[in-house]
Amino acid sequence: MNGMARGLSWLVRRRAEAVQLQQQQARGIRVQVRNDNLEQALTVMERKMRASGMERLIRRQVDHHLKNSEKRVLARKNLMLRVRSQDLARKLRTILLKKIRSPLPYR
Repeated sequence: MNGMARGLSWLVRRRAEAVQLQQQQARGIRVQVRNDNLEQALTVMERKMRASGMERLIRRQVDHHLKNSEKRVLARKNLMLRVRSQDLARKLRTILLKKIRSPLPYR
């Protein structure tokens, strides 16, 4: 039963993500070209794509073959991000524990 519930929750999450992606694609990004200035319109479009998160979605869907060296670079970057976030979490945890365990000053 638990496995079925887990599978169902995964399916519901996937469906919600798909609906959200369809809404973003249906909404689209519109840019006006003014005074035949295409360069400015392209920079505005890039800024809007970056702000909406569409650029991340496009980059996540890598269809081309990755070389082994690229895979190693990506794996190294992911490892460094994970290590950095774990270090930050450890530091924050020690700070919070010190605050919790320290006696309150008397007034």
